[in-house]
Amino acid sequence: MAPSPDSILKDESTKNLRSLLKVIILLTIAGAAIASRLFSVIRFESIIHEFDPWFNFRASKYLVKNGLYSFWDWFDDRTWHPLGRVTGGTLYPGLMVTSGIIYHILRFLTFPVDIRNICVLLAPAFSGLTAFATYLFTKEMKDESAGLLAAAFIGIAPGYISRSVAGSYDNEAIAIFLLMFTFYLWIKALKLGSAFWGALCALFYFYMVAAWGGYVFITNMIPLHAFLLILMGRYSPRLYVSYTTWYALGTLASMQIPFVGFIPIRSSEHMAALGVFGLLQIVGAVEFIRAQVPSRQFQILLRTFLVIAFALSAAALVGLTVSGTIAPWSGRFYSLWDTGYAKIHIPIIASVSEHQPTAWPAFFFDLNMLIWLFPAGIYMFFRDLADEHVFVIVYGVMASYFAGVMVRLMLTLTPVVCVAAAVALSTILDVYTSMETPKAPPPEADEEKKKKKKRASLLTSARDAFGGIYANGSKVTVVVAITAYLFYFVQHCTWVTSNAYSSPSVVLASRMPDGSQHIIDDYREAYYWLRKNTPEDAKIMSWWDYGYQIGGMADRTTLVDNNTWNNTHIATVGKAMSSREEISYPILRKHDVDYVLIIFGGLLGYSGDDINKFLWMIRIAEGIWPDEVKERDFFTSRGEYKVDHEASETMKNSLMYKMSYYNYNSLFGGGPAQDRVRGARLPAQGPTLDTIEEAFTSENWIVRIYKVKDLDKLGRDHAAANAFNAGKAKRKARKPRVKGAKKLRVL
Repeated sequence: MAPSPDSILKDESTKNLRSLLKVIILLTIAGAAIASRLFSVIRFESIIHEFDPWFNFRASKYLVKNGLYSFWDWFDDRTWHPLGRVTGGTLYPGLMVTSGIIYHILRFLTFPVDIRNICVLLAPAFSGLTAFATYLFTKEMKDESAGLLAAAFIGIAPGYISRSVAGSYDNEAIAIFLLMFTFYLWIKALKLGSAFWGALCALFYFYMVAAWGGYVFITNMIPLHAFLLILMGRYSPRLYVSYTTWYALGTLASMQIPFVGFIPIRSSEHMAALGVFGLLQIVGAVEFIRAQVPSRQFQILLRTFLVIAFALSAAALVGLTVSGTIAPWSGRFYSLWDTGYAKIHIPIIASVSEHQPTAWPAFFFDLNMLIWLFPAGIYMFFRDLADEHVFVIVYGVMASYFAGVMVRLMLTLTPVVCVAAAVALSTILDVYTSMETPKAPPPEADEEKKKKKKRASLLTSARDAFGGIYANGSKVTVVVAITAYLFYFVQHCTWVTSNAYSSPSVVLASRMPDGSQHIIDDYREAYYWLRKNTPEDAKIMSWWDYGYQIGGMADRTTLVDNNTWNNTHIATVGKAMSSREEISYPILRKHDVDYVLIIFGGLLGYSGDDINKFLWMIRIAEGIWPDEVKERDFFTSRGEYKVDHEASETMKNSLMYKMSYYNYNSLFGGGPAQDRVRGARLPAQGPTLDTIEEAFTSENWIVRIYKVKDLDKLGRDHAAANAFNAGKAKRKARKPRVKGAKKLRVL
């Protein structure tokens, strides 16, 4: 019987209402995702956060001012002095180009926007797009309900918010959206076997390559998924069309990025994608031959072909690697599989806090209840093992391992956790929000009834309104419990976002005894002093952590910065900081250093200072000059790292120690000085400086800047000191000698 016109109109009306409701929910989720990332702007004004974002902001300003072609050819002589940096060819330009396009579109529409505000708000804006991409991806895994839950989870999950708050203008600001959308397009292409969707996947993969070095994760995830499908006997023309389209177009497109170039065909990290591409050609040829050749002859031909193909491929790979055509695995790759590799071989990687292994509490802090819904979601995918479900399982396993190895990679784990958790929770809600009760099973034999009596009692039918897992009382209980969990999840995410992830590194905040907020603005105070009180061509030496901020805020030339591309240059700075003045001074003069900037937190209790980072400076310098800088010399005889009267002589004579504690005793009115970070009582006699002089110390003593004396001034100071010592020696010749008296030590 054909449906009546009224029923058709009713169904159409219901469908339109559901679509409208879905759009409203998605817009609400996007709004919540954006709003939750604006705490930093509300509390600390519109400002760029952290360290890397300051370079990205500086590069974006250069792009907007000078245009794309000048940006490609940009040689920055204000960094890595005296080497400079070919900036246009050594960065991923996707973030800057995205901001530049948005800026020019808004200016074309006569909106008087500043590039700084676009950079500050870019990450929150893209978080809304990430929620939409996660919705599309999860919908392909289950249905729209799960997709909406996943979008809500990714919108406020602290694991993603940590790198996408307002002002966090880093590559990850747009990369997670591109990651999820590329994966969505891959699943769509695989399901349909469409070259069109495969080409779209390649296009967004190209965008991802232009935006973030983490594109290598996609480069290996898609081939791994395809390889597992082949091993599981799930090869199909759909897989062949989608993968070959993605790999051919995506690889060619990625090679157009100057910083990437020929890496996709010459790097070991990309060989898996090439190998699977070749394997698919072989499997496709085999499937074609299978249809043309009798079964017995096919088996012989297949074995012979596989042996020859494997031998030739292995020989070619070994030969190309030995000859240097294919680059070996990088140190960053080895550090993902061996947590102790970086500390031994690449200390500069191990020195970064976000490269440390992840502690268990961090998983619960960043994911909350999602962490225990995640395994349940993976189990749901195993129950119905479709091709796309295999992808999520592989993604979940690999991302879980990498997130355990490195704190930073919690960012790549969060999306798949949100997807799996949404599928698990959606499945539970599908059962417990349904008004229907599952039908009773067919009658069974008496013995079988006795064996399952206990289990059957738990599955009470609707006749008992408050018993059994499908009864009304159980449904209400489960729905109320889940609602409470979701409210608590929202509260946790809001608290973590506002308190842990919304404070810019250049502006610190503390609470006064009366509960009011006290702003500590030493960084900007110091950078402003550098901008206003030093020559424009002044060279600033600091540890590499602060290079981007000095370049972006103080607009001064730096020796090293957060790009860390030249380990020897960074080791040179480490050697200057860890050596005696008579060794450090020639290094400073050789590199035209005018000012030395350090961070000291001993007065305020700020633990992120240079004394706490000092061991990494020593280790990096020791890696280049093992005979001149030795880490063990900076420890006491008991092997302790001390800054008090028990500190080693090497420690006390180092330039870093002297700059940190110079004149520090004067703050304590002649009493013993206290280092509040390390809980140490310092020697009564503070250090002296001969080759540099204090130029600026911020209000809370967090930033200290020293001016390097020129040779003329240093000579005059030495002459005055020698004259003083000569006069002192004459006076001593006329007076009885005092036991323990010493001459003023000069160079």
